Formats: sequence, C-alpha cells, structure tokens
Amino acid sequence: MNEMKANWDDLRLFAAVARGHGLAKASKATGKSAPTLSRRMLDLERSMGRELFRRLPKGYELTGQGQALFDRVTKIETGISAIWHAPAPGQRTLIKVSAGTWTTKVLCDHMDAIVGPEDSILVRLISAEEVLDMGRRQAAIGVRNRRPHQRGLAGRKVGRVRHAVYAAHADVRIWARYTGNTPSAEWHQKHARDDECIEVTNPRNALDLALAGSARVVLPTFIGDAQNGLVRVSETIEALDSDQWLVVHDDDRFSPEIRTTVDRIYDVLHQLHRDYS
Repeated sequence: MNEMKANWDDLRLFAAVARGHGLAKASKATGKSAPTLSRRMLDLERSMGRELFRRLPKGYELTGQGQALFDRVTKIETGISAIWHAPAPGQRTLIKVSAGTWTTKVLCDHMDAIVGPEDSILVRLISAEEVLDMGRRQAAIGVRNRRPHQRGLAGRKVGRVRHAVYAAHADVRIWARYTGNTPSAEWHQKHARDDECIEVTNPRNALDLALAGSARVVLPTFIGDAQNGLVRVSETIEALDSDQWLVVHDDDRFSPEIRTTVDRIYDVLHQLHRDYS
C-alpha cells in the first residue's frame, strides 16, 4: 500500500498539520518550521501519489483522500498509545495530577468520582503553587490558571475562577497572607500593610486562621463559599479573575487512562464552577 512508503514521522507531521488546519499551529506543536512542514507535506503527497490538502489563503483543508488517511493515522496513534501505556497484568497506571492547593482539595473531596474501584489507575496528586514542567513528565495532567502555550501541550478550558475576601465576621481586620508567588499573594502585597498581616508559607494555613476567627483571607469563591463559619466581606476581586484549564502533553492525550481521568476531572471542576460562579 502507498501508505507504507511514508515513514511514521511523516505521518505524525501530517496529522499535526491536519489538526492545526495549517502550518502555523503545526509548527508550534511539532517544533518544525513552516517551510519544513510545507516541504514535508509536498514530499508526502508525491510519495503517496495523492493530494492530501487543499492549500487555501487561510490554511490547509483536508481532501477526501486526506481525511481518509487522517482517520487511519488517528487510529494508529490511539493503538500505539494504548500499547505504550498499557500496564502489566495486575499493575495500575500511575497518573500524576498537578494542581494548586485549593483545586487539589476539591479533587480530594471528589476522588470517588475520579477513580472507580474497577479502574486500573493510581492517581498521584501533586499540590504545588508553581507550574510543573509537563514536557519533562513532572505531571501527566495539570490544572492551570492560564491557557498552555508551551509547544507540545494541549489544553481544555474548564471554567472561570473568581476570588473574594472571607472572614468569620466583617470586623476582622488582620490579614492572613501567603508568602508565595501567586496572583492572590501579589494582590495581598498591594492591599495589606505588613503590620496588618500574619504571614504563612502554606495557603491552607491562611484558611485555618480565617476559620479560627483570627484573620481575613482571599480565597477562590469555590472554597470560601463552601466553608461553614466564613462569610464574604468583599465583592469578587476582578483583578484576580482567571480561566482554569486542564492541560496534558500531546503524547499522552491518546492514552485511554489519561483521557478518562481528564474527562472525570473536567466534570468535577466544571460542576464546581457552575455552583460557585
């Protein structure tokens, strides 16, 4: 068959161009320059003896033969991924999930909806305020507050995160301030004097201080509104609004275990944002 004349790298690049509907997005996804991709696609078409793309002013469009090849390549990718990620008999697939403190708490609260008793999945939750390097496989799934732009990463928007100030009652004037480099910590630096603050190195301790009635704290609304004993003492802080994204590596997103886990985490977080918008 003519497909055998093309090596797998050609087909992988073909799939990237097809998914990106052109050279620009495919270049970001593969690390190949647009001229290189253009030449490789022409060479692929010549070797297979068929036209795979229509070159349009705004991008590339698959022909009928191109779509047929793309469907076959997608199935091959899924099969390769399934073989690569398949656990040994009796072994669970380790899936590392990275998220900030508050999202990790939500995932812990809803873990029964993410991992079922019959799943061959072992989830490792990595609670970290810094962004882990998914290209180096520090995590398989990341929950982030911005769309991924790093080459080789794919993102799925979950919802909108909002923040407000919470306290046991409105008369509390001391702030619990996290010392890390997060948007809410930076907001604290601008709006609370040092002599009005208790500093903590773990965001969870800021919540503990608020629950004890000792301080007020900035929290995501999906955390603050769910706390018995706390009330909002401010409007939502527009400067801290951000979109939440689920991020995976392109090489991992065809793994059945990772796709299932991403879908389940999405369902949990999407419902959360609907409840606490």
